[in-house]
Amino acid sequence: MTIVITGATGQLGRLVVEALLESGLPAEQVVAAGRTVDRIADLGERGVQIRGIDYSQPESLRQAFAGADKVLLVSGSEVGQRVEQHRNAINAAKEAGVGLIGYTSIANADTTTMQLAAEHLATEEILRDSGVPFVLLRNGWYLENYTGQLPAQVQHGAVFGSARDGRVSAAARADYAAAAAAVLLRDDQAGKVYELGGDDAFTLSELAGEISAASGKPVTYTDLPAEKYTQVLVDAGLPEPYAAILADSDLGIARGDLLVTSGDLSALLGRPTTPLRDAVQAAAVTLQAS
Repeated sequence: MTIVITGATGQLGRLVVEALLESGLPAEQVVAAGRTVDRIADLGERGVQIRGIDYSQPESLRQAFAGADKVLLVSGSEVGQRVEQHRNAINAAKEAGVGLIGYTSIANADTTTMQLAAEHLATEEILRDSGVPFVLLRNGWYLENYTGQLPAQVQHGAVFGSARDGRVSAAARADYAAAAAAVLLRDDQAGKVYELGGDDAFTLSELAGEISAASGKPVTYTDLPAEKYTQVLVDAGLPEPYAAILADSDLGIARGDLLVTSGDLSALLGRPTTPLRDAVQAAAVTLQAS
């Protein structure tokens, strides 16, 4: 069996490759594919097949998927271009005779009105129309979306957002990667839809409380209108269109769009998901050591 992981030069894809290797799958049966392959040269040294791909270059995808039994299509990072890029990958997988495509979609893709979900939902439709067997891994928010901001949050004593008291079922990136690997290693996954999120949803006020406890400094949550939160993100260096999408996602949290109660993630892992407190404390330790 040969499994291709796209986006393997990124954080999630790399972790999926690592999870497959940890499961005991022989390295030669794993293909790590991505644009900047020098980032994963060490995987090649461990026996993993390394193939360069670009979602905008169909020929690179056809070459990478040749001989593959399964492909994990990790969603692209270029918002606004992903539908056509994903279509290229799905078409290439079909031409290669791939037996299963796993796609990393977004939680509650078929019910949320978040702007960020539109390209995911369109990709799901392309998969349905393709005739290729597929499984949907609808990932919720990453804990790292929040812990990655911890230095600034501690410095300013504030977590900013537009989520009001909405709850988000975030989980560690490694949890989602391990779940993807578990699905790829199983049989009879075609047609399944996994709604994936952390076991214990939290509000951004609760996040701020955990940051305060871990850092020993007062941090509070400041809820802002979406327009003002967008400006905060722009002032922090994000491009305005992307900042607006993130602010819109917070409005989705306020509506409950990123609340996941299925238990699918912990079931696939065979253990509880990584708690918010553990993730925040680990980030705080890293901050204090820097």
